[in-house]
Amino acid sequence: MHQALYRSFRPETFDGILGQEHIVKILSNQIRSGTTGHAYLFCGTRGTGKTTTARILAKGVNCMAPQEYRPCGVCENCIAIRDGVFLDVIEIDAASNNGVDNIRELRESVKYPPAAGRCKVYIIDEVHMLTSGAFNALLKTLEEPPAYVMFILATTEPQKLPATILSRCLRLDFHRVSEKLLRDGMREICESLGVKISDSALGIIAANGDGSVRDSLSILDQCIAAAGKEVTRKDVLDVLGTSGEEVFIQLTDMVDQGKAADALLLLDRILSEGKEVRQLMKDWIAHYRSLMLTKFIRNPEDLLNVSEENMERIREQSMRIHMSSINDSILDLARTLSEAKWSTQPRILLELCILRLASGGNLENLSPGSMSHDRKKTTGKKIEKKKKESEPVEKHSAALDVAPDVKQVPDNDTNIKKLTETDIDDAEQVAGTDVDVEQVPDAGTDSDQVADTGIDVEKIWDKILEEGESQKTTFNVLRRGARLVAVEENCFRLEVGNEVTLRYAKDNADYISQLLEKYTGRALKMDCVLVDQDRRAQEEKSAEELACELGNCLNINIEVK
Repeated sequence: MHQALYRSFRPETFDGILGQEHIVKILSNQIRSGTTGHAYLFCGTRGTGKTTTARILAKGVNCMAPQEYRPCGVCENCIAIRDGVFLDVIEIDAASNNGVDNIRELRESVKYPPAAGRCKVYIIDEVHMLTSGAFNALLKTLEEPPAYVMFILATTEPQKLPATILSRCLRLDFHRVSEKLLRDGMREICESLGVKISDSALGIIAANGDGSVRDSLSILDQCIAAAGKEVTRKDVLDVLGTSGEEVFIQLTDMVDQGKAADALLLLDRILSEGKEVRQLMKDWIAHYRSLMLTKFIRNPEDLLNVSEENMERIREQSMRIHMSSINDSILDLARTLSEAKWSTQPRILLELCILRLASGGNLENLSPGSMSHDRKKTTGKKIEKKKKESEPVEKHSAALDVAPDVKQVPDNDTNIKKLTETDIDDAEQVAGTDVDVEQVPDAGTDSDQVADTGIDVEKIWDKILEEGESQKTTFNVLRRGARLVAVEENCFRLEVGNEVTLRYAKDNADYISQLLEKYTGRALKMDCVLVDQDRRAQEEKSAEELACELGNCLNINIEVK
């Protein structure tokens, strides 16, 4: 029967342990000097070598012919420990033996001296699974065991252990193994097996191994079983159910350009090849991470496992895409991935996520026909916007002794149409005298410019958002749910659309005021107003109502477009 690679190539000495040099140094020095402790706690993520190190330590204290700090590996005791038949090394799975009765049996067996070796070693794996009663039963024995007994506790969640247990053990934390060490270790294994594998394929396996030697070797085992003696990058991607970096470069470009239809078609092609939806989201998040790191790190290729060609494409893409867009995309994809874990239709969730990303968070911006939208209009990119220009109202040259004095009506957000010549003529005939149309003040609060201060609030707000987002990633909350509507003599007014944004704006009021002072030269207080959708809709109708009232007074029709 085939034996898994992580079992076949399990290290037999400290020299074979990857990425745990700090632990190897401590344990080897203790074995060399004869100062090993009575209780150890090995902590760390899965597959980092906790159980393997415990077995090597058991060999070191029971080896019949040790070579310095290394067990010989050939004596009777070493071979028995390797095969798992050594009577004085007892391995206990706390996940299935977690009761008080199990610990009582352990306490009874501790009383008996070792049968063949010098030291009796108890390796308790997943020790955090013990019940509180079991922990209490173990305390006294763990603190003062017989001189010939050693306890090695292993866990992935040390925070679940009682403080009384932690204080009685020498704690050693196992680190995640770096991708470089994983690649080098797997390359040696492949060479010993006569398997040819590319560096890019090894890099993908190491990246998906997530710092775990066991997980990496399990993936490698699957790839060898699927591809045989020659493993390519494509073979690895097929086994993992993931796609290459070039696919995510295309997807990212499509959503950034608002090409939702193209992105959905590409997604369908990827999934039709058998890719798993959740894994696809994880890999896409990793791609956005690559874009983020490329923006801030001088040599990102040292951290990213991509080819030179794709690295250049990632570097070019990171220069085009604003950091706020990267931030929004990561958060939206992460939220979708979390929801997909409990959904029976994860594909639909991902498709909706793509539509949100392509529309900048506003699905109404997408055209139903082409499903194409310029995402730049709704993201944090700098865009020069045209200022609205009011159209002057032309005077009508009537055949009267005195021409009517018609003053200009300023344009507002609802675009009040200028009075036509016919309307003025009709008004003159009804009134029989000069018609004096007074200037109508701006009815809305959404104008690009506040007349009394001469400050372009929209431009100022864009600058504040851009600088704020560069300092705080959470500042983009204001981009989605707040707007600067006025800058007055003593204060500035923000309108927010929900309670979350209101709370965030108030918590950061001082910071927003500082940014505003930087661009306006004024020290102003913030007036933050919560505006619901009904009120906004009412404000949008105010211009129409105003035009109706004005027309009634003048007995003319004023159209609003």
